[in-house]
Amino acid sequence: MAQTLTPNRRMQLWNSANNSGIWSFVEPISFTPTWVHFDKRFGKPACSTGGYPLLRRGSLSNYVLIAQDDLNTLGYRTGGLDGIFGPATQTAVINYQRNVGLTADGIVGCNTWRSLQENVVGTGRTSTTID
Repeated sequence: MAQTLTPNRRMQLWNSANNSGIWSFVEPISFTPTWVHFDKRFGKPACSTGGYPLLRRGSLSNYVLIAQDDLNTLGYRTGGLDGIFGPATQTAVINYQRNVGLTADGIVGCNTWRSLQENVVGTGRTSTTID
């Protein structure tokens, strides 16, 4: 959302979403240089400060899709975008964690979410992005 808006209009949209009280999460504007993401989160956040929920093998949700999209964009193949945290996604998570110096437990918790979100910002489309 807001990919074609001017920076001023993006800020207005972000402020509106953030101040509305409707959304349980409005992504920091610094994370989204070309769009604004807000949603009604479900599940307990992985971080004490909020954010996405903890994911592990067997998880099924739109949050798995987000992690899969991030991982694929960063070059870690998950076997597709299906919202199912299966063996290929787990392997991608472990490989990512190892390569960035995180505990390679295959669980997308607070530190892994933070790292994925920070590393994917501004990458745009890559040769491993799945449409």
